Amino acid sequence: MPTVSRTFTVNATPDKVVEYLSDFSNATEWDPGTEKCVRVDDGPVKVGSSWHNESKIAGVSTELTYTLKTLTADTIVLVGENKTATSTETMEVKPAGAGTELTYTNEIELHGAAKIGAPAMKLVFEKVGVDTEKQLTEVLNGLSA
Repeated sequence: MPTVSRTFTVNATPDKVVEYLSDFSNATEWDPGTEKCVRVDDGPVKVGSSWHNESKIAGVSTELTYTLKTLTADTIVLVGENKTATSTETMEVKPAGAGTELTYTNEIELHGAAKIGAPAMKLVFEKVGVDTEKQLTEVLNGLSA
């Protein structure tokens, strides 16, 4: 199962980071692979909220339905699923000076025939992890302005 994890510090406060990242519609701004991410339900973002996500990674397009599984003052867990993969994105926040230390982890479980590509996907997702950290840092630092 390919897993990518990054820990870094941003200027935004933990409450701003959690509020922003819990609305997965914002993934189009910080996730380099996300091309479109639309909320499927209404009302305030809460555990059980879901989004239809369209991504392209290494030239391969995919669509997943993401559901917010955990939302606390310091942890967000979103799980995206389709027939070939389950993507679990865990974001842990903690105060760091005037800002936030964010640990972003993405675990991808491939299903069926897609499992064959898992070793190669690890390399692809490492590159995506670098790009995600860069974009997340830029966007979250903008929240503190």
